[in-house]
Amino acid sequence: MTVENNRMLVFVGSYAEESTDGVYVYEFDEKRGELARLDQVSGLKNPTFLNLDTKQRRLYVISETAAEDGSKLSDAVSFHILPEEGKLQEINRANALNGPSCHVQFSRDNRYLTLASYHKGSISLVELKEDGSVGSVLDIRNHQGQSPEQKSHVHSSFYSPDQRFLFVCDLGLDTIYTYRIDRKEEKLVLHGEAKVKQGAGPRHLAFHPNGKFAYVINELDSTVTAFSYNAEQGLLTEIETMSTLPEGTTVDNGCAEITISEDGRFLYGSNRGHDSIVVYGVEPATGQLKAIQHVSVEGKHPRHFSIVPGGRYVLVVNRDTNNLAVFARDTESGKLTYTGKSVEISKPVCVWTDRF
Repeated sequence: MTVENNRMLVFVGSYAEESTDGVYVYEFDEKRGELARLDQVSGLKNPTFLNLDTKQRRLYVISETAAEDGSKLSDAVSFHILPEEGKLQEINRANALNGPSCHVQFSRDNRYLTLASYHKGSISLVELKEDGSVGSVLDIRNHQGQSPEQKSHVHSSFYSPDQRFLFVCDLGLDTIYTYRIDRKEEKLVLHGEAKVKQGAGPRHLAFHPNGKFAYVINELDSTVTAFSYNAEQGLLTEIETMSTLPEGTTVDNGCAEITISEDGRFLYGSNRGHDSIVVYGVEPATGQLKAIQHVSVEGKHPRHFSIVPGGRYVLVVNRDTNNLAVFARDTESGKLTYTGKSVEISKPVCVWTDRF
């Protein structure tokens, strides 16, 4: 293994004005559990969500823009990652959505980006060129409620493990929509849908490494819904729904991120209000969950978090306390322990990490 492959880089997106830094690059020292800033990028408005393509050494970032009438639009911005310098080099940026975006995803074959708009209730399919540059908008699907009071709030998109289907979480319509991509017409084609409890508010999704289960974190009622997954049909079937909070908790709370360990034994979700990470054990045969820990995030409003490759650490970004906190992770029990290490970042929202 080369020195390059041993370098753990961390990428953070945040709320920021164009004139201030909004995207940050850190190096993570796994022996000491410490972060050192290597680079920061300005010129982007509210680059709140990022997505990391380690294989291609690219980082995709959303950035808010404005139309001539003053309405909000979104650019997708592509960066080349320079691991040796620990810096980002912009490839290009292009309009990518008809409203402000909150999430960006890429296809494994590097042909497409998808962006989600909470406020517009839409999902876009965007061309991704061979050199990593962002191309034109190929398709936009706008979701509609069944009544004027029912507003769509699209929050994210995730590919199935085999990349055949795209699952879009609509928080406002309490639905996970399943799309496939017509690669000839380059359009999003609705394939199916899965409902959660009314008022739950599905936000983000994580597939189990075995491909048999998927988990959705519901922002509004502080729950996680476990689904069985039929890969052939692209079908989600609910198994159970579990609270993300300790029994008897009465604090106002909204959930955010969900992720699963590399071995599939533990599932993690963030609570904003209770300001904690919930840790579940995963029953391998049934996909069912058992809560085993609620740990303070050592800050307020944990918008996003990532398990560091290798599984020994978890990095949590707390928007309202302007910090990124480092937690040690016991790979046997799945439990988290605060290391006492934290770095200051203005209004952090998203964090990804990988080896280069």
